[in-house]
Amino acid sequence: MDRTTLEKLGPYAWRIPQTGSMRVPAVIYADEVLIDDMDTKVAEQITNVACLPGIVAAAYAMPDAHWGYGFPIGGVAAFDPDEGGVVSAGGVGFDISCGVRLLTTNLSRADIATQQEPFAHELSRTIPAGVGSRGRIELDEAEMAAMLAGGAAWAVAEGYGRNDDLERIEERGTMTGARPDLVSARALLRQRREMGTLGSGNHYLEVQSVAEIFDAEAARAFGLEVGQAVVMIHCGSRGLGHQIGTEYLREMALAAPAQGIVLPDRELACAPIDSELGQRYLGVLRAGVNCALANRQILTHLTRGVLERFFPGVRADLLYDVSHNTCKEETHVIDGRARRLFVHRKGATRSLGPDYPDLPPALTAIGQPVLIGGSMGTGSYVLVGDARSEAATLSSACHGAGRAMSRHEAARTWTGAGIQKELAARGIIVKSPSRRGIAEEAPGAYKSVERVVEVAERAGLARRVARLAPMICIKG
Repeated sequence: MDRTTLEKLGPYAWRIPQTGSMRVPAVIYADEVLIDDMDTKVAEQITNVACLPGIVAAAYAMPDAHWGYGFPIGGVAAFDPDEGGVVSAGGVGFDISCGVRLLTTNLSRADIATQQEPFAHELSRTIPAGVGSRGRIELDEAEMAAMLAGGAAWAVAEGYGRNDDLERIEERGTMTGARPDLVSARALLRQRREMGTLGSGNHYLEVQSVAEIFDAEAARAFGLEVGQAVVMIHCGSRGLGHQIGTEYLREMALAAPAQGIVLPDRELACAPIDSELGQRYLGVLRAGVNCALANRQILTHLTRGVLERFFPGVRADLLYDVSHNTCKEETHVIDGRARRLFVHRKGATRSLGPDYPDLPPALTAIGQPVLIGGSMGTGSYVLVGDARSEAATLSSACHGAGRAMSRHEAARTWTGAGIQKELAARGIIVKSPSRRGIAEEAPGAYKSVERVVEVAERAGLARRVARLAPMICIKG
């Protein structure tokens, strides 16, 4: 990205001034290395977001930002319905509520190492992954409606988990306001056999160990210590979410002229929040969120079953579950006034500081866990929400390392077999139904997750708590 087109606000923040059709400025969080390496499309896309009706404060891009559909991945923007604000299917994306959850265990890295290969094999056999993967759960029409209305709470009631899991999930595991009755027959059909599956792309289940602690107090509150084994699950709403995105992007784009909306980019298709179309999309979006929460809950249950078979009496507790691709109704203070806003986070996560009302009691004093997935070979991070992020980014932070090259380019650069062999030499077992998928997700295809999280911390978006090193990766 050309720095000469930006105003430098500080060592970790850059502004695109409000010009032309922009209703607010755009702000990008990055250091000089990340901004120089950032795709120029990020600046173009975040500028277009700043042109949408009813946007407040600024359009934000996180340190891991890269080109996406409509919004850049790592884009955050809030809209005020009282000022003609919109909800954008392009600002949520196709993988509705794609997110990450982390399980802490009472096992050590050494415990996993004694059973690493057979344990990895059993996980890969139990957790369906890959394009078009199908699970053993098939829902009928009534069960599908109940799942879309209840989310993780439905899954727990069906025996997939524990009641205390719900305290550690955003929205307590159920997004209210879901409208399963408005979800299309095609979306329902695509999801009928996909519950309890990882899918493809950058989705994964990883067994990791805590390699480093940065914040001892937060680590104690989160139940993390060096050498401990943990499990990270990254997936979303699968075929249902993709179908919802496909349908509403088309409908919103066609309806925009009649709504008086001039789209700076067709991929930013949107509708006024208070319109019939906007309200309908919010209803199905929330059903998609519940689908993703239920899916991750089922995967947690399946993972616990494998853990128990290899390590009888093991404890695997849910630390937290965060969603990345969402639009949520929240209250934020803008220009000294509390306002009801609809906050889009695409490839970004909430980063709630201490004493935020939505946090479970056990986390109120310390803040929300922020889970940052890395790549198969670089590791992941646990951060904690920072009170400063409310003013900086409407309580938002990055969600991962961010791609540095396209999947096509990665597949031309590496082979899946080569990546597996390289990682195996480092003690990391990768299981996947797709060798090409492994190549596309090669560690070298991503930015430095260490630099991304360091910038997030220094910019006040979240604070580092722990670094996690991969041991087993079940890849979609």
